[in-house]
This record gives sequence, structure tokens and C-alpha cells, in this order.
Amino acid sequence: MSDKQKQGLGLRHVLSLFDLSRDELKRTLTLSSELKEKFNRGVRPSVLKAQVMALLFQKQSLRTRVSFESGIRQLGGSSLYLADDVGFGKREPTQDIATILGSYVDAIVFRGYHHQDCVDLAKYAPCPVINGLTDYSHPCQALADALTGIEEFGDNQKLIVTYIGDANNVSRSLAIVCAHLGWSFRIAAPEGYWFEDSFFDQVRQVFPEADLEAMVDPRAAAENSHVIYTDVWTSMGQEDEKTARLKAFNGYQINDQLMGLADPDAIFLHCLPAIRGEEVTASVIDGPQSRIYLQAENRMHAQKGLLYWLMHDRLCNTDA
Repeated sequence: MSDKQKQGLGLRHVLSLFDLSRDELKRTLTLSSELKEKFNRGVRPSVLKAQVMALLFQKQSLRTRVSFESGIRQLGGSSLYLADDVGFGKREPTQDIATILGSYVDAIVFRGYHHQDCVDLAKYAPCPVINGLTDYSHPCQALADALTGIEEFGDNQKLIVTYIGDANNVSRSLAIVCAHLGWSFRIAAPEGYWFEDSFFDQVRQVFPEADLEAMVDPRAAAENSHVIYTDVWTSMGQEDEKTARLKAFNGYQINDQLMGLADPDAIFLHCLPAIRGEEVTASVIDGPQSRIYLQAENRMHAQKGLLYWLMHDRLCNTDA
């Protein structure tokens, strides 16, 4: 990306899905669908030829790393995987790392523990920064979730998306993408694991018509839902809380009985990795309603759409 392009259009980052307008998010999903259709026909447009993306990761990764690396290569670009050897947060100030790294590459994907690190990176980086996961937000996962829902139910149906588990980065991003698309969002969790009160208020400030609901009873939440979604009860960095979390979420497992309360055509989603027998039974996650592998595959296609929009579509003054 040239300096002229950056100055003319304004540098954009995607740290959460609040950073995209409704039209921009829908444009990204449209591009994702188009690129996936071309991919399935063996067509890989080199729209990001010679562009380089840095993957600055503090956390282990399967889906995020491989989907981004494969995706940008399919678009004609390349990637650099940067882990502990960079010493992010240890060896040099964020300002120095962001400024220098951003002068070498065309985009940075950050996957780390603290959202503020991602914010600080974007503050100084002279290229787009994409949040590949932080403790606050997981926007790329939510884009893949939305793409999966659209593929399963079409883009005109108002879905009821129910997340059963604690209010975390995944469920927060899922709530925002539902608000973008006019879908209803429900979350069922013990009261101590709900979102902070200000979060739903923040979503409604941006999307006044957003249909958001938090409740304790997972059975009530599952009723008539089109999508039942969960995540592990103990994420990376929460290992010390595992005993307390297992106790708190007893009764919140996704099983056949719970799925039976949902819409007859409902699907099951999970951002993975999963613990079969804990937050979900094997009969559900490996059953006919599960779409976890399609959902995981769509990480790559959704991120290709995001890269295309962020690094090419806007700069060429197309329909974005």
C-alpha cells in the first residue's frame, strides 16, 4: 500500500466489528462468498500480488495462522509468522515495533492476550492491523460464523443465534455481528459470567434496533433458535479458574435434549478447539446438525474477504 493510498483513503484497522459499518461488513461477506465460489472452481485471483502480511502471535494457533497464511497466498500475497523471537511486549516498546514492522509489511495480524496491546499496535502501525484474537474480541471468528449462517439459511432470514457459555471474546464478537445483520442474539450463562452492563448499551448505541438478551436458563435460550453456539468453558490463560468454571457451568452442556428445543433445522457451531463431554456432547458436535468443519473452513474464506476489502477493494474505489 503506497503512502498516497493511505493518506487518500485513511488508514483502517479492524480491532473489533465496531470498526466496520454495516455496509462494509456486508460487503466483506459478499466478497467472502464470491472468493469462496471462485476457490471451489479452482480460481484464485491475485489481487494482493506482492503484498506481505505479518502474523504477530503471542498465542498458539491452528485455524487463525493457517487460514490467514493460506488465504493471502491464494490472493497472490505472502506472509511472515512472527512469534516469541520478535520479543513483542518484552524487548522493545510497542511504538518501535509497530512503526518498524509496519514499514516492512502491508498488514499486521495480531493474536495475543490483551486487547490493549492490539490497540497500541494499531496506534503506531503505518499499515492496517487486524485483530486475530484478543481477550476482548475475535472479529474474524464472527465473520466466519456469519458466513456459515448465511450459507445455511440464506441472507434474508432473521436468525435467532443462541450462545451458551460465558461472555467472552467470541460471544462478544458474535453479538456485534448479529446486530450488524439484524439477527437476534441470546446468551445463557450463570450471572457471574455475563457481559458487563455497558456492552449491550454500546451495541444498542450503534444499532438501536439490536435484539440482545442475556439469561440464566439455557433451555429457555435454546428454544426456537436457528443456531446453537458454545465455546470451551476454560480458555487459554484461565487455567487457574477451571475448577470454579466447571462447577458454575454444570447444566450448560449442549446435548441432544437441548438441541431438541431449537428450530428443527437448527445448526450447532463451536469456534474450536472443543472438549467433547464437557461443554458439548460427542453426539451433538459430531452429529448431523453440527457445522463445525464448515465453520472452521469459512475462517479462511471470511478472512480472504476481509483482506480483499481492506487491502484492495477500498483502494480501487469499487463498491465498498
